Amino acid sequence: MGKYRRGRINDAVAQELAIALGEVREPKVINNFVSITRAEVAPDLKYATVYFSCIGDSKESGEGLKKVTGMLRHHLAKTLNLRVTPELHFVKDGSIEHGAHIARKLEEIRQQDEKIRQENQQDED
Repeated sequence: MGKYRRGRINDAVAQELAIALGEVREPKVINNFVSITRAEVAPDLKYATVYFSCIGDSKESGEGLKKVTGMLRHHLAKTLNLRVTPELHFVKDGSIEHGAHIARKLEEIRQQDEKIRQENQQDED
């Protein structure tokens, strides 16, 4: 399977799962504001790793997503025209927290740099 086709399938799976989450009535999913960030489908289309982010407890959200896997998979089977509907495995996506961590570090560096500049200007005066 071509690289571009798999990329389109990954995007389609993530998009359809995000739509299907709107129909989920599982409290563990609803209360933690779960959203799908991306999906990676195996080349044989049998398995898909679905990355999610949430505001609440990630462990509880993962349990809730496992409970509704059948419904989500059924939604994929109805909406996507694939030979095989992939088995879904949910993984907490740490990229958002990692990006926030990097942003905080950059802000700290900027503040330190500003402080050093001010001290150097005072020394020159």
